[in-house]
Amino acid sequence: MQEIKLLFRKDLFILKNNLLLILKNPLRLLPYGGMLAYFFFIYTMRLNDRSEERESMPDLGADGLPEINFAAQNLSGGLTILALIFLLYQLFRATKKNVSFFSMADVNFLFTSPAKPQNILIYYMGRSILPSLGGSIIFLVYGASQMAGTFDFSPVNLFFLLMSFALFFFLLSPIRFLVYTLHTKYDLMETIKTGITVLAVILGSMILIPGLLADKFWQGMFSWIASPWFDLFPFVGWSRGMLTFVLHENLILATAFLGLYILAYYIIVRLVLQFSGYYYEDVLEATKTNEEQREKIKGESETSDGAFSLNAKKQLALPDFGAGAKAFYWRNYVHSSRQDFHPLFGIYSLVMAGLGIAFGTLSRFDWFSHKVLNVYLLILLGFYFLAGIGRASVGDLKKPYFFLIPASWSAKFWNVIKLDLIQISLFAVVMIVPSVVIAELHLLVIPLFILGILISYLIGLSINLIPQIALEESWDKKLIKPLMIGGIFLFGIIPTLIFAVIIFVFLKQFVWMLLVMVLGMGILSAILVHVVLDVLKKLEFKEI
Repeated sequence: MQEIKLLFRKDLFILKNNLLLILKNPLRLLPYGGMLAYFFFIYTMRLNDRSEERESMPDLGADGLPEINFAAQNLSGGLTILALIFLLYQLFRATKKNVSFFSMADVNFLFTSPAKPQNILIYYMGRSILPSLGGSIIFLVYGASQMAGTFDFSPVNLFFLLMSFALFFFLLSPIRFLVYTLHTKYDLMETIKTGITVLAVILGSMILIPGLLADKFWQGMFSWIASPWFDLFPFVGWSRGMLTFVLHENLILATAFLGLYILAYYIIVRLVLQFSGYYYEDVLEATKTNEEQREKIKGESETSDGAFSLNAKKQLALPDFGAGAKAFYWRNYVHSSRQDFHPLFGIYSLVMAGLGIAFGTLSRFDWFSHKVLNVYLLILLGFYFLAGIGRASVGDLKKPYFFLIPASWSAKFWNVIKLDLIQISLFAVVMIVPSVVIAELHLLVIPLFILGILISYLIGLSINLIPQIALEESWDKKLIKPLMIGGIFLFGIIPTLIFAVIIFVFLKQFVWMLLVMVLGMGILSAILVHVVLDVLKKLEFKEI
């Protein structure tokens, strides 16, 4: 216990030093004060707009029973499925790579100290809830300010909303640590993979079976997943049970789910302590990987051709692309050729395009509603938005060769992202054209989706790139970068999405919602790309 107190005291000193560093320039906190004032203003406006609650009887069908709200059922089931996919993905990742709660500074100082390894692990495992808790608080502050006119956000409601998000993301790391520990100690990789596969098949059948039994597949596919008894499913169901406390207001039920989380954490910690043993060597590789990833984000190291590669040993015979800024395009072309089976259209693009065509075909034969294909298109827009954020972390724009190649800044930037734009455009055309034709959607969806997916990528690229290359001091990046990203979301992306949803509610046409999204996001991307080019012109290479 004394060692855990010393670790806690060490973190308090770190926090104190960071606060003193911030207070040296308190003007940095003014934007955060403005953001809190904005949230408070929106919250009070929503409270003023809240209308008196009126109880209404549900719509009754011909048999006298309440009609099923398929929109609410599919929304609940769809979000649950996304959480389940994320959980399965994290479990599968645990069979490949361990998770680390430590930094290289901890490896160099704490691991060599006389402190017990078990106490260090307990402390750092418990401390890992702070990022999840912080992210959940930020999300809830914005969400509560927007939804204050619809729900009553009492302290109890906010507590269960906060815990539903924080505990779900918090427990993923201890679970991954336990899975990897069991694999390394007892060589259970194949058993664990088989269990994850069986679980995925069972969950898939829980969508397929009720869908086939219903009159229309889309009406029944989420009837089991969205049912109240699925709240008993570990982690995902427990979080959903606490999240929906604002609706059912069953304090005993929500408290029971919270108790299940606490019991699960206790069991996981006991199992980790029992099976981890001398875990230093196991977490060292994961810690080094995390440190290398941070260096890549800062531009201090490069991504090797073998990273995430499917064809690293491929012999290449490439044409001459030219000189000058085209060297960036050639470099990315070589890297892509070693990553996938074709530099322009790889196996991942083929799978995602196949899914879109399959959804279009099934909706044509009334297995799915067109809404399923529409939702898939929106998911792809979000996916390529995240891909743009990930692309900005390569660090090419701070390398010496980026400054030494004789070409304009716009030409350099264009050739850095040229291959990405070609790959995205080719994928979008291959996927959307047959999907729209087969599903008999509005033909305007084709050009709008192609433009939308390119715009989503450019916005994601710019959001992470601007603070990455414009800010020099580390604390400026930690304080101002979240503010910049939050401002872009609050005043650019989210208003556009809200307006698009309003258009869809009134017109009931996906194509017009997509049109509004593309127009709004297009204006935002043009502004952000202009800022990127302006920042690049002022960028100077500094040898460290």
